[in-house]
Amino acid sequence: MPRVDFLFDFGSPNAYLSHLVIPAIEQRQGVRFEYVPILLGGVFKLTNNRSPAETNAGISNKPAYQQLETQRFIRQHGITRFKPNPFFPVNTLTIMRGAVAAKKLGIFERYVDEVYRHMWAEPKKLDDPAVLKAALLESDLPADRLFELVQTPEVKDALLAETQRAVDRGTFGSPTFFVDDDIYFGKDRLRDVEEAIAAKK
Repeated sequence: MPRVDFLFDFGSPNAYLSHLVIPAIEQRQGVRFEYVPILLGGVFKLTNNRSPAETNAGISNKPAYQQLETQRFIRQHGITRFKPNPFFPVNTLTIMRGAVAAKKLGIFERYVDEVYRHMWAEPKKLDDPAVLKAALLESDLPADRLFELVQTPEVKDALLAETQRAVDRGTFGSPTFFVDDDIYFGKDRLRDVEEAIAAKK
């Protein structure tokens, strides 16, 4: 069975939409996607890349087309729980460190589901510590323990190392997928990812 990695940052709406589609692929193919937290801001810095919001600014038609593509994807996959975050862009440093901390605490999957919900289904300003703490408590997650861990050098260094490793593998944005060592970028490549998984089984 191939190893399938999903490199994600909570700040990417396309990574969230991918997250909603991944379970169906896992079920059809009998695989598990490994969720790998990376810091998108760090990836952009290391690769001299910029966010679509910046690169598309002032371009006629392209942002409208990308919105159209997003709507098509949402319809195609029957997605009902997605709203643009009115606070976008949200600084994701703390919540991405939180993902690393959640792995240590054995609550990673629930943390990812819940933070994604608070970011893109019931959008909140998650770079406000008070808002984040309230969201974690509402989700019955150990907010105080997570807040402690995100300040530790161990967690900070782990996120930096994963981000550097992602860039070394060829990553320049999120969502990025690897099927073994083959890289795929963007939610629209999920069909190719599934085909690659099927071919390698």
